[in-house]
Amino acid sequence: MAVKINFKELIVFENNDYILINKPSFISTLEDRNDSQNILVLAKEYADDAQVCHRLDKDTSGVLAIAKNPEAYRNLSMQFENREVKKMYHAVVDGIHQFENFFVDAPILKQNDGTVKISKLGKDAQTYFTTLSTYKFQSLIQCSPVTGRMHQIRIHLSKLKAPITGDEAYGGKLFYVSSVKRGFQLKKETEEEPLIKRMALHAFSLEFFLLNGELIKVEAPYPKDFRALVKQLAENLR
Repeated sequence: MAVKINFKELIVFENNDYILINKPSFISTLEDRNDSQNILVLAKEYADDAQVCHRLDKDTSGVLAIAKNPEAYRNLSMQFENREVKKMYHAVVDGIHQFENFFVDAPILKQNDGTVKISKLGKDAQTYFTTLSTYKFQSLIQCSPVTGRMHQIRIHLSKLKAPITGDEAYGGKLFYVSSVKRGFQLKKETEEEPLIKRMALHAFSLEFFLLNGELIKVEAPYPKDFRALVKQLAENLR
């Protein structure tokens, strides 16, 4: 049985028009036939007219904007449409990569199996990538999508041969502490579990204009699993 999420504890910013939350992983933004709990349902329990302004993949954690009234929803929807919203994600990827505001412009086509591929027949998609840190076998990358296509960051990183750690759908490998920690030993008759049980992708910040024209930037701290992964990588550099 799924653990009931306390919506109020997720809030990182709130005013009369918007609620910004730090979405946990393993919960859908909108209705999911496999799960009775989703962010939209929880938001409507908290504020009757709540509308989610964009989406994050079920396994992705991080900052998500919710409008509390129709005017606020229209305001942010227009900014998304006009590509005025600045979204920034952090991803741990496999391999050592040095990106400096590296621009990927590669169209994306949805597949019937729920994944996407790079194809000239797809919709335009652009992302900027910058390396924040490198470790033994992984890198921490800042991802700034210009467009908002399904699985955009995931497929663009895969194209760069830098798949997101744990993102097996696009070539990422599961991360085990034994891969970086010397002398790592398990208890007898136990099997090693991956340190993070999802893809290592976190929506770190969102920047947009409020109804009064004020520009705000809201950041969402790393959740426990992502924080543990980055800490483990940093501690085992040599």
